[in-house]
Amino acid sequence: MTHTPHDTPHTPDTTSTTPDEPLDLIGIGIGPFNLSLAALAHPLTHLRTAFYDQRPAFHWHPGLLIDGSTLQVPFLADLVTLADPASPWSFLNYLKTRERLFPFYFAERFHLHRAEYDAYCRWVSENLPTLHFGHQIDAVRWNPERDAFEVDYTQLGADGEAEALGRTHARNLVLGIGTAPHIPVPLRPLAEADAVPVIHSADYLTHRERLLAADRLTVIGAGQSGAEIFLDQLRARPAGREGLHWLARTPAFAPMEYSKIGLEHFTPDYTRYFHALPERVRDALLPGQWQLHKAIDHDTLAAIHDELYRRTLDGGWPDATLTPGVCVRTAGRVGTTRVELHLDHTQQGTRSRLTTDAVVLATGYRERRIDTLLAALDPYVRRDSSERPRIDADHRLILDPSVTGAVYVQNAETHTHGVGTPDLGLAAWRSATILNSLTDSTPYPLPTRTAFTTFGLPQTTATRTGTVPRQGGSTLVPRG
Repeated sequence: MTHTPHDTPHTPDTTSTTPDEPLDLIGIGIGPFNLSLAALAHPLTHLRTAFYDQRPAFHWHPGLLIDGSTLQVPFLADLVTLADPASPWSFLNYLKTRERLFPFYFAERFHLHRAEYDAYCRWVSENLPTLHFGHQIDAVRWNPERDAFEVDYTQLGADGEAEALGRTHARNLVLGIGTAPHIPVPLRPLAEADAVPVIHSADYLTHRERLLAADRLTVIGAGQSGAEIFLDQLRARPAGREGLHWLARTPAFAPMEYSKIGLEHFTPDYTRYFHALPERVRDALLPGQWQLHKAIDHDTLAAIHDELYRRTLDGGWPDATLTPGVCVRTAGRVGTTRVELHLDHTQQGTRSRLTTDAVVLATGYRERRIDTLLAALDPYVRRDSSERPRIDADHRLILDPSVTGAVYVQNAETHTHGVGTPDLGLAAWRSATILNSLTDSTPYPLPTRTAFTTFGLPQTTATRTGTVPRQGGSTLVPRG
């Protein structure tokens, strides 16, 4: 590998290929997953790639970079290490270029601050020559005469306005368009108006001071972002005048399943097992696995309890109400400065109203639909019984055989690959899988086994006595 990342940002070359020279791969969207793919593709000099994003630069959840907030995955879950520990694009090499290896070593920190992960990703994005920010992808078509995809784009100026139109071609695509903030239907009209702050957690830091000024603030959602926002507001508000409500649809403010064996659901082994299950079984499994990836870090829950307890030392209780098992049925404005939430308690079967001055919707994200971007390819896309795209084990859309190019997807395949789909810990493995598939070789050899858990029974016929063959030296016991 000849290129070594450095501190000086690299200005990408935005020159398009000619129609007769299609690229090997075009990436649409530059979040952590396509950034991982670009970093691992960089040393494969025979592979010609380009990645496009309409944003002017890389930023990772800027509205949630709350002071002290950390990733829920170890630093080894960077863009490349779990596929190529010797890559110059690793987090440890980033620290080396910043002369921060020794401070990190003595910090004994396994989980990074989110702001540090964002800075690391920006360092990679500023040094990879194949990335093209300020490029909005407008349309994608399959051109059978050229045996390639046509990609139309608009080059944007610093102000976000269109400056030029362009077209490029590629034999293969990878979609990394990410997720979008989810706002529940009853609250969408309120979120679209400005009179009372009803904002999604993705925009929290932009509105933090305005939210602190609200006498009564309601946080909706029992995931990690909801917990961090509640804790941040609690710490910043005076004792006895907190004015906080925290509502959750889940039956409890539950801790993340973070046992070492439980975490094996985020291994390639489980991903392969899940993908091989029938569609109806996959659909039934996913809702019950919410505590694997939508719950709250133990330390965050402990910090919230510690802060609440500290405020009881002088007698009395903090003005903070935590209520799980609640759904927002409808919502409306009270005058011009307040919001009224109409609540249903799912276990009691009771209803209530809550008036508040501001609302933070920590209601998560949804995979962005690829249908709009790929509208011209829709006739070629094979779908399952729920009209979702079918995706093979190598993260490729299953297309009509007349399309000889491949369309890979990143973080758009939860329905086929399971709860590990949005997990940063599987980013490098998935990128390596895509590159191995794309090149029809193994530039990145991957492990054949990654978990102590054996998911599922071996595909053999039971013996006459009804015993189950032993596998891996242990008797298989079905999960309860």
